[in-house]
Amino acid sequence: MRHFLSGIALAAVVAMGAVGPAAAQNLFAPVVYVNDSAVTRYEVDQRMRFMQVIGAPDADARTAEDALIDDRLRVQAARQLGVEITPEGLQEGLEEFAGRAGLDAAAFIAQLERAGVEAGVFRDFVEAGTVWREVVRARLLGQISISDAEVDQELRRVIETPIIDRVALSELIIPAPPGQEAQALDLAERISAARPTEAQFAEAARQYSAVPSAEAGGRLEMMALDNLPPSLRPIITALQPGQTTAPLPVEGAVVLFHLRDAQGSLRPGAREQVLEYLVLPMASAADAAALAARTRSCDDLYVQAGATVAPRVQRQTAPQGQIPTLIATRLASLDPGEAGLVPSGGGADLVMLCSRQPALAAQGGDEASGLPGREAVRDRLFNSKINAAADGLLADLRADAVIRRP
Repeated sequence: MRHFLSGIALAAVVAMGAVGPAAAQNLFAPVVYVNDSAVTRYEVDQRMRFMQVIGAPDADARTAEDALIDDRLRVQAARQLGVEITPEGLQEGLEEFAGRAGLDAAAFIAQLERAGVEAGVFRDFVEAGTVWREVVRARLLGQISISDAEVDQELRRVIETPIIDRVALSELIIPAPPGQEAQALDLAERISAARPTEAQFAEAARQYSAVPSAEAGGRLEMMALDNLPPSLRPIITALQPGQTTAPLPVEGAVVLFHLRDAQGSLRPGAREQVLEYLVLPMASAADAAALAARTRSCDDLYVQAGATVAPRVQRQTAPQGQIPTLIATRLASLDPGEAGLVPSGGGADLVMLCSRQPALAAQGGDEASGLPGREAVRDRLFNSKINAAADGLLADLRADAVIRRP
């Protein structure tokens, strides 16, 4: 979950007031049981307020209830494994989360309480997340591994993905004069939460935006990414075309941006390749063709060639520009594990491609290339896999749980 925390957002929730319960309803009545653990209407109301404060998307009652069900399942799974959080661990978690808003835990709790959220809601939220990490570590850690091939593939994807340097944005700037900040933020949140299409965003801009671009539906011309303020660039590049930012409170206004299009360029050297390949000079083109036909990989070539011929195999790794032209031309049409022939005098050279990778990947990540190192890529892939596995585990717990309503 992405958390957009700011003093303005917190103040807006305070200004809007508490999310009022329906008249004559018992706030402490259970609304759902999770394996006989009750979730009350009051808890749903409190979680909904908490979600609004931290800027969570879709902070409605249904989403809050689902989040509380998941937290019950997380805590119950931890208890089954004997996992408990220590007071020190809980405090560390509280401080870490509050730090995302630039606050310590005490100051963050004070802000929550001013917004009508009890401190226990924050503590329960952090406790569920903390013990769940231990459950995931105990049950899933040993099942996750990242191969070198996966790292190579991810590096190749990063290298071949254009670096965004031009964007086409639409803007919507809602005035927020003193005393009306909460209303402006609420309007911006409703527009953003609706996930508007380009046409819908344009309609909202014409209706609510207070800048001249409103007449054009907020459309701005394609611009260089570097022309945007540094603080805004990562927010925009995190979007996919067709997406809208979360509300961005600024002095006197709340701003939304809609990304219509993004264009980029390949990083320098992205098209250069390093090839690992084998060359085996043979006296007969027919013998070379026969050997190529029965060989399935570079390592297999040594076996198929036999003990007397194998020592003549030349295994090399070189940039494309340093490979002899005829061999490089033949390698260009091969996939890893494929072999071909290159005429050589009265015989032929058998050539086989072992691997092909971007030269930048072979060099490894550094600040100059802007590429992550292999270990950073491995960590990223590991986190992605274990998060997906954790989501799957939680889904299994839901499927196996007895979830019922009174």
